[in-house]
Amino acid sequence: MSDCIRFILNGEDITLSSLRPTETLLDFLRLKQRLTGTKEGCAEGDCGACTVLVGRLIDGGLHYESINACIRFVGSLHATHVVTVEHLAAQNGTLHPVQQAMVDCHGSQCGFCTPGFVMSLYGLWLTTEKPSRAQIEKSLQGNLCRCTGYEPIVKAAEQVSQKRPSALFDPLEKTRADIIARLWAMQGGDTIEISEGEDRLIVPGSVSALAQVLADEPTATVVAGSTDVGLWVTKQMRRLNPVVFINHLTDLQKITVEDAGLTIGAGLTYSRAFAVIGEKIPAFANLINRIGGEQVRNMGTIGGNIANGSPIGDMPPPLIALGTTVKLRSTAGTRSLPLEDFFIDYGKQDRNPGEFVESIFVPYPADDAHFAVYKISKRRDEDISAACGAFHLSLDTAGNVADIRIAFGGMAGTPKRARTVEAELLGKPWTDATVTAARDAFDSDYTPLSDWRASAEYRQLTAKNLLIRFYLETSGAPQELKRFATAEA
Repeated sequence: MSDCIRFILNGEDITLSSLRPTETLLDFLRLKQRLTGTKEGCAEGDCGACTVLVGRLIDGGLHYESINACIRFVGSLHATHVVTVEHLAAQNGTLHPVQQAMVDCHGSQCGFCTPGFVMSLYGLWLTTEKPSRAQIEKSLQGNLCRCTGYEPIVKAAEQVSQKRPSALFDPLEKTRADIIARLWAMQGGDTIEISEGEDRLIVPGSVSALAQVLADEPTATVVAGSTDVGLWVTKQMRRLNPVVFINHLTDLQKITVEDAGLTIGAGLTYSRAFAVIGEKIPAFANLINRIGGEQVRNMGTIGGNIANGSPIGDMPPPLIALGTTVKLRSTAGTRSLPLEDFFIDYGKQDRNPGEFVESIFVPYPADDAHFAVYKISKRRDEDISAACGAFHLSLDTAGNVADIRIAFGGMAGTPKRARTVEAELLGKPWTDATVTAARDAFDSDYTPLSDWRASAEYRQLTAKNLLIRFYLETSGAPQELKRFATAEA
């Protein structure tokens, strides 16, 4: 058992034996370290003004990712390297090439968002030598600017990729070997526990230790990516006690490619899962690209999105449509159940005291099956769904519906299948008449609510129209689909 969190901040070793479990990295940087280049904008992981890089040892290598400091808790940083904008320029004041490109291309006006943009572009610069326009735009999804219109910032990213200086100039490349050695020295299998008054934070040393911690503390708040829990603190001012951090547990961060499907560890982030899912289930990967910004995808986990049980989470609808099973673990052992049965009611999941989500198994769609996911939101990028629908269809040789699974989020208190609609379609010809007749069955499956994202009427009509869209996309009717898309817009 250990009683301190250790990490590297820029070039300095940090050891903390006194720490509130909900202290954010942003507050630690600004208030305690006086590193005020990292800004607070939204305090909910949307605007990117607080972007920093966090490096972690993965498979023996040192990997850096952009994250939102405003919703990242300091307790989750053990054995990491935190890099802020102050670390980029040389000691003599010479700007880093990314910073200089922002100057050259007039990528800053009021300047408030600029450090966050610089850190996002720096993260891209470290990982992608010649990024495409699409890759640049993707890296900036999580950064908002009210002044420049983004084009000068994109041009800065393009400029800095054209002529890269010697790696010896870059502060992270110059010190990479040293940072790796120092992070290795911080690694260990000990469980960390820090108490401050009534507050406690726990960092389990292993998955087995996590099971024991939750057996002893069944009401503890488990935090992986904190992309949702962070808002409980910054927006709702909730006190969480105790907090158990698990984002360091590599045994929960594996993805295994099997003959029948993918086994995904509950701690795997969207970013790290993207490549494999994109290869095996492309339509699913396209949805991941619309979850938050790059910072959120680098922090958020697929298992966390499931375990949180939100009715508007984007992961459950496609996973349910694919027939995913979820594996739960505790000191008593493991058990598996269909993911659709995991969600019982609003805020209630089939999880016994002391259990946690360990992994999920996602079957591949059959080669002749049709699978599609549709996310409906006010903004295309970095927005929460008003509704998210997934459709998985298999036809027999006669063109009749052999099997169909339809699942929606945002339409009920839990992610839920449209079983009445499915029953109306099953065994019938996959035709316009069949699909049109089944549309009204959505009224029996869902009774959505109205909120600021969408009205109940809008959600219900959208679900019906998405069924029509799915039919048009799977029936080879491009002209009809084009007219439908125009009318829908």
